[in-house]
Amino acid sequence: MMQGLGARIARRSHASPLAGGIFSRGSCTKLFVGAAGLSYDTNEPVLKDAFCQFGDIIEVKVICDHVSGKSKGYGFVQFESEAAASTALNEMDGKSLDGRDIRVHYAQKRNGGL
Repeated sequence: MMQGLGARIARRSHASPLAGGIFSRGSCTKLFVGAAGLSYDTNEPVLKDAFCQFGDIIEVKVICDHVSGKSKGYGFVQFESEAAASTALNEMDGKSLDGRDIRVHYAQKRNGGL
């Protein structure tokens, strides 16, 4: 049975540094979710349910291993507007989702192929 959103998400408070290095800032509407690792039980409907309160969502994607089909522990949420993405980033970074503290950053576009 699915728990309510309030039971699934608990507030944590800590800063959200942007990733650096070989990455450059991508779209301001696409967020990376899970630097600390999404729960392996978190699927796309759960992720969408947690983020839809901040605005209209274009796409939600939980990245899975192509062999096992299991979540790799991270995903992406793309909003229709930059304002919705910004609000979601500020509100969701550091919260607990499905028992795991999640980190939310703007999605980064890789420079080169590593």
